[in-house]
Amino acid sequence: MSATGSKRPAQVSAARRRVVIDALRRGAVPESGLDLLATGLDRFEAALDAELDAVASGGSVFKAVRGEYGSGKTFFTRWLGERAKRRNFAVAEIQVSENETPLHRLETVYRRLTERLTTSSFPPSALRPVVDAWFYALEEDALAAGATEEELPGEVEKLLVARLAEVSRHAPSFATALRGYRAALADGDEATAAAVLAWLGGQPHVAASARRSAGVRGDLDHFGALGFLQGLLTVLRDSGHTGLFVVLDEVETLQRVRSDARDKALNALRQLIDEVHSGRFPGLYLVITGTPAFYDGQQGVQRLAPLAQRLATDFTTDPRFDNPRAVQIRLPGFNQESLVGLGVTIRDLYADAAASPERVKTVVDDAYVADLARAVGGALGGKVGVAPRLFLKKLVGDVLDRVDQFDDFDPRQHYRLTVASSELTDVERNLAAKVTDGSASADDIDLEL
Repeated sequence: MSATGSKRPAQVSAARRRVVIDALRRGAVPESGLDLLATGLDRFEAALDAELDAVASGGSVFKAVRGEYGSGKTFFTRWLGERAKRRNFAVAEIQVSENETPLHRLETVYRRLTERLTTSSFPPSALRPVVDAWFYALEEDALAAGATEEELPGEVEKLLVARLAEVSRHAPSFATALRGYRAALADGDEATAAAVLAWLGGQPHVAASARRSAGVRGDLDHFGALGFLQGLLTVLRDSGHTGLFVVLDEVETLQRVRSDARDKALNALRQLIDEVHSGRFPGLYLVITGTPAFYDGQQGVQRLAPLAQRLATDFTTDPRFDNPRAVQIRLPGFNQESLVGLGVTIRDLYADAAASPERVKTVVDDAYVADLARAVGGALGGKVGVAPRLFLKKLVGDVLDRVDQFDDFDPRQHYRLTVASSELTDVERNLAAKVTDGSASADDIDLEL
């Protein structure tokens, strides 16, 4: 982000504003409404929109986002996910972790994807509404082709076979499970239908009776997960969605796992990239996020030469001339100017719904926003580039809320920045301790916005 002017709409609904402000008050990245805060992302818009349009037309894209802790990777991917949703994409954000979602186990990644699947109409998990919409679309297509009510089940079955023909070459149990789900619904057996759908979403430990009823066996494995992803893309497309936008966040955590698991995960990532580029997943836009150390270090991408070759991007030039069409793009992070610009945008957004908008803008003027940004940066070792989360939390919760509620509150007189250990993340807490004993340096903190 930069301090360039915000392009947020002149009229913002109360609901969208509340979602954004409430999240910032908690010190979190908002789940939606990020276009209201997206200052300085113009340089990426044209290239990324063109890629989203290409995916909507049946293509597939892989993108790697590179940025230091605090550069706004989570914000960026959610902002891009919102743009995808406006094009009627389904969206899923997955946090990669050694224990919960190990990247070398693609069946677990697929399960998290279905758990986190969301659309413009349905929150997570949107798997069941998507599948139901798909069967409804098949019925409509069969009726439009002249099928009678008596012929409808058979015609739907023929369409199911035809639409999933390519998927069935790699994962025949995907179509089998869909048949089992539909049969259970037709019999009024909701428990079995729910269990079969859970199996279709990659959930383990589904009741054996439900699996037998649907004609499937065992649990989803690493290789079957790719076939199921292919099937999910087909179902999404036929149910009216233009594509699937998936984020694998915090991939840099691979650097901290055992070497054997790390090697398997890096190879799984290489496999995913190759499958995307081969055209196996039409309608998929896949994004990973990571730190420069992950992309450049010997414990990350460079550990696997074929993966390093696929992600290689020249970042030796001036960042102003970075190519947003490249497979890997970097986020520049914050400086004092851009942090103040973001703070002013938040202040104006807040003021629009305040009891006295002019008073908010006068008392919390640009100069005070700049002073607060410097103070928060100082509390974190002077590294402004990693201060956004705490800065915005303090600006909204400690300053703007009080100015809005108390007519005589003046932050210059009545507020002194305090940073309690309990409100910091582990890395922020470590840095704050180093600031206290004078041992901190600008390179001592890892912080994600």
